[in-house]
Amino acid sequence: MAGLATAGALSPPAEAQPQEIRREAQDEAGTRAVIETLSARLLAAPSATAVLEAWCAERGLSADPRIVAVRVPSIDKAPSPLQRERLAVGPDETVRYRRVRLTCGSHVLSEADNWYVPGRLTPEMNAALDGSQAPFGRVVRPLNPSRRNLSLRMLWRPGEGIVPGPDAPLFSVEAVLSAGGVPFCEVAETYTGAVLARGER
Repeated sequence: MAGLATAGALSPPAEAQPQEIRREAQDEAGTRAVIETLSARLLAAPSATAVLEAWCAERGLSADPRIVAVRVPSIDKAPSPLQRERLAVGPDETVRYRRVRLTCGSHVLSEADNWYVPGRLTPEMNAALDGSQAPFGRVVRPLNPSRRNLSLRMLWRPGEGIVPGPDAPLFSVEAVLSAGGVPFCEVAETYTGAVLARGER
């Protein structure tokens, strides 16, 4: 009798397990679909800022869907020789570095590293990059830049049954921006689980 009672006590979890697995699989499938949609838009567009602003509006993440670039201070990364080669600058030409968190309302959608050649931007653009929270893409929009993608790397790994939190890195994109065929910036963008959120309608 005791054995039958024990078996009966264990049967509900055994029955519940497939439902839990299906729920997690659906969550992972949804996460994968969102990542594929957003990454495809980013790879096809000349401006990540424009894509994120449209994404923010589409998903209702903020009443004001404008992207704000919150500067991360006290960080400096010199460009590598390969980055200088891609930017077509010599070893002594100035390349500035800017690290920002791209936010929509309270959501940090990505963190971005920018290496840019100030001599190829206007004085007004350089002043905006130094002294404002304007995203790089918005500042340089008058240049009508083109974007050459260097890499797309997936950072989130499905299969663990865990939906990424808002701070979890999902994927990264590296690209070079050019104007009139002349490169002026290299970007490395890491997109976070905050892009999965939906606001209240």
